[in-house]
Amino acid sequence: MTPINSVPPVPSRDGVSPSKVWCPPGPWQRLDEFLLQRFPHVNPEVLLDRLRRGDILDQNAVPQTLDSPYRAERWLWYFRMVDKETIVPFEMPILYADECLIAVDKPHFLATTPGGRHLHETALSRLRKHFKEDGISPIHRLDRETAGILLFCRDPSARGAYQSLFQQGGIEKEYEAVAPFQEKLASGLVYRSRLKEVPGRFVMEEVAGEPNSSTEIVCERHWQTGQGDHRALYRLRPHSGRKHQLRVHLSSLGAPILNDVFYPELLPERAADDFSQPLQLLARHIAFIDPLSGQPRRFSSQRQLELA
Repeated sequence: MTPINSVPPVPSRDGVSPSKVWCPPGPWQRLDEFLLQRFPHVNPEVLLDRLRRGDILDQNAVPQTLDSPYRAERWLWYFRMVDKETIVPFEMPILYADECLIAVDKPHFLATTPGGRHLHETALSRLRKHFKEDGISPIHRLDRETAGILLFCRDPSARGAYQSLFQQGGIEKEYEAVAPFQEKLASGLVYRSRLKEVPGRFVMEEVAGEPNSSTEIVCERHWQTGQGDHRALYRLRPHSGRKHQLRVHLSSLGAPILNDVFYPELLPERAADDFSQPLQLLARHIAFIDPLSGQPRRFSSQRQLELA
C-alpha cells in the first residue's frame, strides 16, 4: 500500500513545493527505466537531463543519477517544470495578515495553487515568496477565472480549525456576477439542484436526484447595453460549495455568467496570454467568527466587474 503522508526533504523553490512520485514493486532494474515509463508525456531527453543535473531526489534529499538502481517502496521528489509559463500581469493585494491568517484579493486568471500549466503564477506561490514561508496553505479555493477574496493559513496546526468553518457552514460567502437579465430572477430565488462531475472532463452537470447544491440569487439591478443586450448584476450567496456551482446554476436559469467559457457550452481554449475577457464573477465578501480568537472577521474585495 502506498503511504499517504510524506514530508518533502527540501524546501520550496520560488514558492513551489516539490512534487513526489511513489516507486512501486516492478521489473525495472534502473531508475531511468522506471521514470521513462512512469512519465511517457515528458520528453525523454528532458527527463534524463534532470537526472544528470541531480534534480530528482530521494527521501533523504540525495540526488539520483543516470546510474541509480531502481529501489521500490520509496518516494522520489522533484520540482515540476513548465515551459514558458505565462506571466499573469495583475497585482494581488494582501488585505490582512496575522500569525495564522492571510486574506488576499485575487485577480482573474491567477490560479489558487500550482497545477497543470500554472506553477509560479499562482496565489499560493506568490504568498510563499512574499512571506518566505513554506507552511502557507489555502483554506479554500477559487477557480482561476474567478476573482476576489481568498483565504490562506500560515500555521499548519491551525489550518484544520479554519477549514472546518467551510465544511460546517460557518462561513458567509457573497459573490457578484454579471449575466443576461432574466425576468424570473428579478425578485430573487433560491435555486437547488444535484451536481455531478462529467466523467473525464473538467465540467459539472445537473442530474436527477436529491439536490446537493443550493444558491440564493438576488438581482441587484439590470440595464441595457449600447449593443442592446439586457444584463443584470446578481448577488449570489452559496449555501453549499460544489465545484462550479454558481456558474452552473446561473447557466441553468438562462443567465450564463458573462465570458464563461465552460457554461452553457465548452468553448475553444483561449491563448494563455489572452486576458481580454475575464469571467464576470467576483467573490465579494467573506465573513466568519475566527475559531482561534473568537473575533468577527469580514473581508471585502475592492475589485469591480464590468457593468457597461
